[in-house]
Amino acid sequence: MGSASADDAAVYRIGNDQVLVQTVDFFTPVVDDPYLFGQIAAANALSDIYAMRARPMLALALAAFPTNVLPIEVLEQILRGGADKVAEAGAVVGGGHSIDHDVPFYGLAVTGMAKESQLTRNAGARPGDALVLTKPLGIGVTVSAGRVDAIAAEGVTGIFRRRVLSDDALEEVSRVMAALNRPGVEAMDGLEIHAATDVTGYGLLGHAHEMMEASGTTAEFFVDAIPMLPEARRVAARGIAPEGSRANVRNLKPRTVVGERVTDDDFLLLCDAQTSGGLLVALPEEVAERYAAKAREKGADRSAVVGRVTERGAAPLAVSRDSGRRKS
Repeated sequence: MGSASADDAAVYRIGNDQVLVQTVDFFTPVVDDPYLFGQIAAANALSDIYAMRARPMLALALAAFPTNVLPIEVLEQILRGGADKVAEAGAVVGGGHSIDHDVPFYGLAVTGMAKESQLTRNAGARPGDALVLTKPLGIGVTVSAGRVDAIAAEGVTGIFRRRVLSDDALEEVSRVMAALNRPGVEAMDGLEIHAATDVTGYGLLGHAHEMMEASGTTAEFFVDAIPMLPEARRVAARGIAPEGSRANVRNLKPRTVVGERVTDDDFLLLCDAQTSGGLLVALPEEVAERYAAKAREKGADRSAVVGRVTERGAAPLAVSRDSGRRKS
C-alpha cells in the first residue's frame, strides 16, 4: 500500500476486504534474563502488527548468537521466551534463521491478517480528535538506570553502594516491555478509530510527528496527563538517558512548540526511546475516555488520554503542561 506515510508494517491486498500485514524487528538484549529478553523482543515485533489493527498469525525467529562465548542454553531460553509470547498472541513460530555472531540479537518476522476496511494507519488523524496512549513512558531512561546499577555492581560491593533504581521499578519496566499491545487493539471494537501507531525508538513525540506529517495536522500533548513509569522522572532528573533519547530531543525540539512550564526533563521523557512501548491512537474526542477505559479493563492498565489533534499550526507538535481546561 506504499510507504509514503511511514506506516508500521507492510500491507498486501488479497481481496474480499482481506489483507496480509508483515513486519520485522530485532535488537540486542535490554535485560540480563534471556527468557525475559525473548519475551520483550517478541512483544516489540508483534507491536507493529497490532498498530495496524491486524491479528498475528505466523512468526519466523531471527537470531544471532556468540556460540563460542555463551552457553547454547542461553539461546534456548531466548527462543523459548519469544515462542511463549507469540503463543500468548494467538500465533505460532513456524521456524526462523540464526547465525553465529559476536553480538547477540533476537527478533521476529511476523505475518498477520486484517480487514482492509479496519486497518489503522499513520495517516487519518483529524482536528478535534483526542490522542490516547496505552503504555507509560520512561522505558529508555529506566533501562539505562538499570544498566548503571549493573555496571556499578561489578566494581562496588557492600551496603554502601546506593542503587539508582529500585527492584520494584525494574520489575515494572520489565512487565511493561513484555506486555502485548493486544488490549489496545481489542478495545477498538465498536469505536471509530482514525489513526494509530506504536511508540518505540523515536519516542512519543517522534512517532506522533510521523502521524501528524501523514495527516497534515498538529498534535498537542499535555505533560500532566501522560503516564510515566514510577521512577522515570527521578532518573531523568539525574541526567540518565540513552543516547537515542537525546538524539530524539535534538531532532524534535525544532519541530515542537514548547509551553513555558514544560521543563527539559519533561521534553526528554516525551522523546525517550521506548522498547516495546504502547499504542498512540487518534479517535473522536467524545469516545476517547471510553476507549482508554476499555483498554485498561482489557489489561493496558495505564491507558490515558494524553493530548489532542488540531489544525496544522506553527509546528506539527506542541507540548504544554496541561490542557488549560478546569474541572467544575
